[in-house]
Amino acid sequence: MTTTPSRRRLRLGAFATAAGSNVAAWRHHATPSDAPVNLEHLKTIARTAEAGKLDYLFIADSAYITKDSTPYFLSRFEPLTILSALSAVTERIGLVGTFTTSYSEPFTTARQLASLDKLSGGRAGWNAVTSALEGLGRNHGQEKLMEHGLRYKLAEEYIEVVKGLWDSWEDDAFVRNKETGRYADLDKMHTLNYVGEFFKVQGPLNIERSPQGRPIVFQAGGSDEGKSLAAREADAIFSRHSDPKLAAEFAKDIRARARQFGRRPEEILIFPSITPIVGSTEEEALRRYEETSAYLDIDTAVKYLSRYFSFFDFGRYPLDEPLPELGEIGKDSFKSTAELYLKMAREEKLTLRQLALRASTPKGDFVGTPEQIADRIEQRFESGDIDGYIVSGHVQPEGIRDFVEQVVPILQKRGLFRTEYEADTLRGNLGLAYPDNRYKSERERQA
Repeated sequence: MTTTPSRRRLRLGAFATAAGSNVAAWRHHATPSDAPVNLEHLKTIARTAEAGKLDYLFIADSAYITKDSTPYFLSRFEPLTILSALSAVTERIGLVGTFTTSYSEPFTTARQLASLDKLSGGRAGWNAVTSALEGLGRNHGQEKLMEHGLRYKLAEEYIEVVKGLWDSWEDDAFVRNKETGRYADLDKMHTLNYVGEFFKVQGPLNIERSPQGRPIVFQAGGSDEGKSLAAREADAIFSRHSDPKLAAEFAKDIRARARQFGRRPEEILIFPSITPIVGSTEEEALRRYEETSAYLDIDTAVKYLSRYFSFFDFGRYPLDEPLPELGEIGKDSFKSTAELYLKMAREEKLTLRQLALRASTPKGDFVGTPEQIADRIEQRFESGDIDGYIVSGHVQPEGIRDFVEQVVPILQKRGLFRTEYEADTLRGNLGLAYPDNRYKSERERQA
């Protein structure tokens, strides 16, 4: 396929699933068996993604496990620790981590992320999640999972507080003049004094702004409440919809909601997830998928599926019969993901075995030669319904390496993707506007 250079620039992130998107990928011969806690392995993924000029590296997280958890959940770094370590061995790639709004304090999260942002020179991002596992609540002194809608109401206030704290200092507040002895202009320090339904936070934050102003806010909710939160607060969205029709519907919905909140739709970037598997021929790529899928046993696959349904016991159902109606199972857990899997099972008449394997060994439409994968990326990007993709390797580091070395050069040659970073910050490389400090803006309006 030949193209003319696009006026829009494709954005790409790397999903740092340490072993791979296949939940049994740790068994792959080229993947460290301790991949989630292997610093050298994670450094390799980060450096590979940066060598490909990808926009950001994403670390997902959840702080609840059981004996039924799939292997790579059992021991893994929490995001701030590993992203801080990776900031020291990278220079331009963004560093995005998951931090919960349901089981943490906004001042702590604001300070941690602002510290990472300053430490990395303006490369931090926050995937704000409401958390959807009842056991996670029990790890934080709560017996019952908060109702889905209430979690998002709390999250809205939480993000509002964090953003307010990130404006505690104006950009030029720290003068550090050794001659005069003046360290900071305290007139440019601002106290939040927030009082809301869920939080009461005084401030100010005890760290200055970074070169990108404040971290980039990502959101991944696909429910009605999640989409409204993203349209109101997020700079970028992780979407589950790589299918062209669903992607178009999702984008239209988000853009309409953004306008209702007084935002311009182009202020929000949409990133579906893909799992490219590259082969010299389509047959080789499919064979590689089958080889990695063979590592997975059905019991592990079913356990993985159950996580999205509050660890619902699927053992009561036959593996090779169509999945029965499950009613509202999962409505207060991973609501949109549970609904997506149930819709998939219903429309395609999938058995429990088929659905579990589909969830735990994702394949999708991006299995083929480098040219075929690049073609599909280009076609869907040019539709205007997405801004790029977050790339998940089927096994790591093989998956991200193959994509960077074989697919990215084709996208660059077609003028779709950068050959060099445009900026030092994540915000700059994503093409997002610099956020003015609210207090400075208010003072200038009054002047």
